[in-house]
Amino acid sequence: MKRMTVIGLTGGIGMGKSTVAAQLAALGAKICNADAIVHMLLGKGGAAAAEVERAFPGAVNDGGVDRKALGDIVFHDAKQLAKLERLLHPLVVAEENRFIGNERRKGAKLIVLDIPLLFETAAERRCDVTIVASAPAFLQRQRVMKRPGMTAEKFLRIVSAQMPEREKRKRADNVVLTGLGKGASFRTLASWLKGL
Repeated sequence: MKRMTVIGLTGGIGMGKSTVAAQLAALGAKICNADAIVHMLLGKGGAAAAEVERAFPGAVNDGGVDRKALGDIVFHDAKQLAKLERLLHPLVVAEENRFIGNERRKGAKLIVLDIPLLFETAAERRCDVTIVASAPAFLQRQRVMKRPGMTAEKFLRIVSAQMPEREKRKRADNVVLTGLGKGASFRTLASWLKGL
């Protein structure tokens, strides 16, 4: 691995993407997490707060986005959700590009863009290679149902809103099977990185 490589990492809810990201970090990668960027942008004084208030009046409280209020507006209305995504997407990409530039200047060899909607937003075009974290459906359900506040209905709604697993696997350059245990996925990643 001579030059800097940008890896796009994705995976549906409960598929083990966070574990794979942590393992890549342990193997020396610098991780840029899209969800963390969104939290920052929507937080108190965040760069997206004023735009969100203009687009969704009443969704901002005390300088930060009230995530529950915003969720009530967008998560049951595909048009409103698309409007929010159009607003946030350029801001997230700008932060990711800033991260890549900073890490390049520091001499990083491996960058991971951890993006839940990697293929949905065509973000794979900005990556050298892509990885999808994947697990059997029964294990995915088991993992997600352990989360606080999760219901069977909410789980089905989230899964149905995401790109089908088989489609993600088909599009990805590499699939990391997270249902075989952390040791197996770590060995898979370590072996794969040696070949970059």
